[in-house]
Amino acid sequence: MQEPRRLTPDDLDERRIIYPESRNRKLVNHFRNLRTKLLEKSGGNNFTLVVSGASSGAGASFVALNLAAAFAFDQSKTALIIDCNLREPALHSTLDIIPDAGLTDFLDDSDFDIGRILYPTGIPRLRLIPAGSRRENPAEFFTSFRMKQFLQAVRRRYPDRFIVLDTAPISESPDARILADLCDYAMLVVPHGRITVSGVEQAASAFNTEKFVGAVING
Repeated sequence: MQEPRRLTPDDLDERRIIYPESRNRKLVNHFRNLRTKLLEKSGGNNFTLVVSGASSGAGASFVALNLAAAFAFDQSKTALIIDCNLREPALHSTLDIIPDAGLTDFLDDSDFDIGRILYPTGIPRLRLIPAGSRRENPAEFFTSFRMKQFLQAVRRRYPDRFIVLDTAPISESPDARILADLCDYAMLVVPHGRITVSGVEQAASAFNTEKFVGAVING
């Protein structure tokens, strides 16, 4: 996958995105450890992962993007991050991408070519699918058979690709739970010191226990 542009180390630092040569070794190692644990869980196979915040402002997009970047570190792997937070999509802004179309456009039109919604991010081996132009009633998109087909197809087509879905907070929307039913795993992002233990437990209980891989404390 060729990059028409490359984000510089300064660009990545400004956006709080990890990269192999980053001086923030603690952060890099944190996401590398997460990647390793997920690979152990999957037996080294590619997978689809939902990342959702336990509450608003938990930092799910930050965790999802950096986890996808960690997979893209490996030259034998590629990563895809999909912005499924249709209410407040943010990944295209973080990556300075002005998309013509995105996920909802693809799901709306059965003749839409998936290649039109795959955007280079400026990070080698990492692609973005932005949210798209229509964002009303997200659950209707995510419960559609076409969404299920899309996730299956994109995983089978690229067996070296790890797919991360950034979703709206589980406490505010059913989207993450709906998507988790279509994906292999689900991860919860917990904002440090900003939510009660019972709040975390309630958020985690929304996921199927067989798919829930755990919580990440952010902050």
